[in-house]
Formats: sequence, structure tokens, C-alpha cells
Amino acid sequence: MPQSSSAHPHVNRLIHESSPYLQQHAGNPVDWYPWGPEAFQRAARDDKPIFLSVGYSACHWCHVMERESFEDPEIAGILNEHFVSIKVDREERPDVDQIYMSAVQLITRRGGWPMSIFMTATGKPFYGGTYWPPQARLGMPGFRDILLKLQDYWAHRREEVDVSADQLAEAIQSFSLPQFEQKTLSEEILERAMRSLIRSADRIHGGFGGAPKFPHPMDLRVLMRGWRRFGNEEALEVVLQTLTRMARGGIYDQLAGGFHRYATDARWLVPHFEKMLYDNALLVPAYLEAFQITQEQPFADLARGILDYVLREMTSPQGGFFSTQDADSEGEEGKYFVWTVQQCLEVLGPEDGALFNDCYDVTPAGNWEGVSILNRPRSLAEDALLHGLTPAELEKRLGAAREKLLAARRQRIAPGRDEKILTNWNGLMISALAMASQVLDEPRYCAAAIRASEFVLSSLQNADGRLQHVFKDGQARFQGYLDDYACLIEGLVETFLASGRREFLQAAERLAEQGLRHFQDQESGGFFFTADDHEELISRTKDSQDQATPSGNGMMATALFRLGRLSGRSEFEQAALTTLEFQSGLMGEHPATAGQSLMALDLLLGPVNELVIIDDGDETATQWARQIHQRFLPRKLFLRATAEQASADGVALLAGKGDSGPTRLYVCSQGTCESPIFDPEQGRQRIAAF
Repeated sequence: MPQSSSAHPHVNRLIHESSPYLQQHAGNPVDWYPWGPEAFQRAARDDKPIFLSVGYSACHWCHVMERESFEDPEIAGILNEHFVSIKVDREERPDVDQIYMSAVQLITRRGGWPMSIFMTATGKPFYGGTYWPPQARLGMPGFRDILLKLQDYWAHRREEVDVSADQLAEAIQSFSLPQFEQKTLSEEILERAMRSLIRSADRIHGGFGGAPKFPHPMDLRVLMRGWRRFGNEEALEVVLQTLTRMARGGIYDQLAGGFHRYATDARWLVPHFEKMLYDNALLVPAYLEAFQITQEQPFADLARGILDYVLREMTSPQGGFFSTQDADSEGEEGKYFVWTVQQCLEVLGPEDGALFNDCYDVTPAGNWEGVSILNRPRSLAEDALLHGLTPAELEKRLGAAREKLLAARRQRIAPGRDEKILTNWNGLMISALAMASQVLDEPRYCAAAIRASEFVLSSLQNADGRLQHVFKDGQARFQGYLDDYACLIEGLVETFLASGRREFLQAAERLAEQGLRHFQDQESGGFFFTADDHEELISRTKDSQDQATPSGNGMMATALFRLGRLSGRSEFEQAALTTLEFQSGLMGEHPATAGQSLMALDLLLGPVNELVIIDDGDETATQWARQIHQRFLPRKLFLRATAEQASADGVALLAGKGDSGPTRLYVCSQGTCESPIFDPEQGRQRIAAF
């Protein structure tokens, strides 16, 4: 991790924290506290306002504000004299981040990190923003001036501060629990959402809206389901254009695989260079589903590229997955990833270097700040024609060049890596690996999903079976949040489907029971973000809207519906239904914020294709399974089992199918099962008919 450049000989309380982000600030002259009672008690005792700074280790502007302000002795002196300063890693405490980001959005009409909040000793905010430079510039107020002005308000206009804090706290409560008029769950919601997403799509460069441009994988998957359900070709065109342009852009690491967080421009060229585990986990299913629809190999290759990057660079020795890689190295954003013409020629030689530079847009002037971000302005076929090669010949030469450049890049000083292991993000990656193992017929991905599932279940549950949120330095910390449960349940379900190992289904059931007991809102529907015995904050929020990750309510609805069908436990399906009823107004009014819930609704409305292969050990079962996995069937539940496995209790989908006999295919839908199919060709035809 990049370390603080502070020359101050002392360290503050953050030195004892496990978060790499907090440790980066341990040498600041600011007298930082971690979030906890000690800081609030100090603020109350000394009658000081609290300055809360929230960020994360891969955040470029967080590093900038640290360097400019938190390492500045004068600014640190003002903070230490007049404020109690708390530093929070948003990835460790998303509950704190959610509440106070609501405050920033209410104050400034926008949000982002670093997040800066001023609040009372009771936790009520009265002012906030994001990044501020140390001195006023470019129309932005200076952080030093803000501190002095707020200190003056606190000392001389306290009544105004208290009124503002009370009003803002009330507004946060309303903001955190938005009310929408419930709508009937129907195909109309799905169709309107599909059309809304199509209207907002960038039909030139792909994606949605203008710069900055984020991947939006949940929205892309909603559009693919719209194509499947309504036959809307325009929906599919948006998806394929977006995934193709992203894969060719600078947002994708053309050498090592994996996607950067987002593009700062509309055409996917210039990213913010940090890599987040969740982005890569969520993009894998989108590329896999595009491959299922088109059978075009580049989509499968992109999914492999993402997963291989994660297994190579983001996997702990125990099998869990690390959180992020920084944007900066040697104090410069993107330095690790960019190239010059001469650098490529030195590694590749004149002939292959010139070929690579032309295909990957490496020019003397550069395409970003005098250097070049690798990207593919033209398709492989276009480049092959331009250079008088077949696509296969060109790809062979470019592939060899990428390997040489990647080896050379590894000699550079690499960006830091945040080695926190987060339960929710690990659940997302487990799902991606398990799905990929089936679609790509890659057993090693299933093995990685199993290993990660076993690690999370063994290391991130307490003695009562309750999930913890983060694992670092051999220690699990922080009570699990809703999306920890939702994402891990979904990952365990997917791992069960890929492996057939019943202990993962049983673990998912136990976690679902905990989720219903501690998070469900029995009165208004849906789930709270924090458990009923969580630390009391100024608001108890509901995670209803997708952000960079799926909403906890949307993911819980998805996971509970699938788990209920597999286990035969109707209470899980009923909870999924009531959650989607709670989400119905949001889906109807703001579909761009409800992608995961819309996918759950597509599943709920069905028809769900329940497919079971009873495998007698012959090639027919393998052929049928491959055919099923190659098809885009977003509303399927598929299990392959032996007769002995089917005879065991606990999996409703296998009930009554455990008789000994030859390999056979069962097809069920809407509570009705067809006669089992034994003939290989008849089975192939039936699968093809979906």
C-alpha cells in the first residue's frame, strides 16, 4: 500500500487499525480517531464538533487530500485544536458511509469520496462536502477557510448549528427510507424499464449517459432479459455495443485483464485506474450471458481474462479475494499502466513493436498526458485487414507481444493492494466463478469458488453463525450487513449448483434464516441494511437502490427466491415476493437504480425452467449439461446429480427423481413436470426448444 509521506515522528491511533486505508493516515499530524465511542465521548467532554473523513484505499482524490491537507502542519493544528477528527474506511463501515453520504447529497446535490462531514457529538451532521483543496482555487473553497469558518459558527452561532443538525438528521431519515407507491408486479414494469434503459443509452460509444461513464452491469443484464422476454433487438444491440466498446477501451487492462473502476470520458478510453473486486465480479456474468446469446468467443475470452486476473493478483493464500488495487504508484495515477512508443519498441523490437503500437493506439504524442493508454480503436478483423494478416495470425503475434509487455510491466513499482477480504464482495466473486465454471466448462473456476466459500464460512462467521463483514490480518471484524448475507447466499447457491455439494445449500439456508430474523422489516416490507442488534446510529437505512454494487434488497430477493425453489422452503420465496412488492415503486419510477430488483422480478414472474439431469455416468449427461450451459436461460434452475444424490433429502428440485436407471432429463415449469426424457437426441431437441 502507498504509505503516508509524512515526516512527522509520531503516529496517531490509526496505527492500531487493520484497514490499510486507515493505516495510511497513521503518520498524519492530524490526531485521528477511528470510529468508536472514544471519539464521541471526547467531543462531548471538550464541547467540540466532529470532523468525519470517509474514503477508501484505492481512491485517488483521498490520497490527494491527505497529501495536501492532512499532512499539512497548519491544517492539522486547526483540526487538533478545534475539532475531534474521525477517519473511516467506507469499505469497512458502509453503514456509516451510507448515512453521511445522504447528508452530503442533501447539502451539495452530489456525492463522492473523499467525503467530509462536520457533525455534533451526537452524530448529527451540520455541514459536508467531498474533496476540498487546502486553499481556495478554481471556484472551490479552501479546506483551511472552511475549518475556521465552521469553528467560528460553533463558538458564536451554536443555536443555528444545532437547528441545522436537527433538520439535516430528520432529512437523512426520510432520504434513507424513501417511500414509493407500490405497483402491481407485472411484465409492464420490466418492459418500461427496458425502454427507459434503451433511451438513456449512448448509441455511439455504448454505455449509459455521458462522462464519467460507469459499466452498469446490472442494467446490461436487465436489457438481456428484456431481449429474451420481449424480443426487443434494440435492447440486445445496446448490450453488445457496450460490452464490446468497454473491452476495447482503456477501462480494460489490455495486458493483465480486469476492468478499472470507470472511465472519465464518454468513449471508455481514460479510466480512473483503480481496480475494484466488485466491478470485475459483476462484469463476468454480463460477458458470460452475452457469450451465451451470441456464441461469439471474444465475450467468453473477456470473462476468462477477468477471472484469471482475479485468481492471479487478487486472491489470498487462504482462497478469499482482496478488495482493491490502487490507481496510483510512485505518487502518480496510472503510471504503472501507460506506455510510450519507445518503451514498446524496446521490449518487442522494431517489427512487432510497430505492429503492437499501431493496434493498441501507442503514438508519439500519446492519448493521455503525453503517454498512451492501451486500447483497441479498431476491431481485430479491421487491424488484420490493414496489416495483411489473417485474424488468427494477428492475434497470435499480439498475444505474444502482450505477454512480453506484461512481463516488463511487472518490473515496475506496482500500485498498492488493499488486502481486506469483504464478505459481500467475495460473495459476488464466488457467484461469478461458479457461473463461469459451468458456462465455460472450466472446473478450476468451480474449485476456486468452493475454496473461497469454505474460507468465508470458516473465517467470517462468529460462534453464533452470524456473519462478519471484513477479514484482515487473521481477524474478522464488524457485524455483517444485509448485502453480506444476500451476496454470500447467492454465491453459495451458485456454488451448490456448480458443484452439487449440499453443504453449500445448507449453509445458504442457515444464513437466510439469520437474515430474516435480524434484518427483515415485518411492518413495511423489505430489509434494513443493519441488523436489529447493530450499533445504534442516527438512522437505520434500507439498501434499496443499486449503486456500484447491487442493492441489498434486490440481491436478497434474488437469492431467497432461488434458495426457496431449491430447498422447497416457501418462507424464502414469500420473503422474496414481499421484498419485491416493497421495491415495486422504485422499479416502476426509477428503473436505472433497480437493476438487481428487476432481475429478481424477471425470475419471479417466470416461467422458471427447472431442469434436472440424473446422471448414470454416460456421455449423454455431459452433452446435455454443456448444451444447457451454452444457452441463455436466465430463468433456469439446473441440477445434475446421480440417482443416489437425488435420493437424499434436502433438495426439493430432486425430490422423486432418485430411482435407479439410465441417464434422463426432467423438465418442469410452473409446477408441472414433463415425462422424463431418455433419448439423447430427443433431449437435445427439447433443450434447444427453450
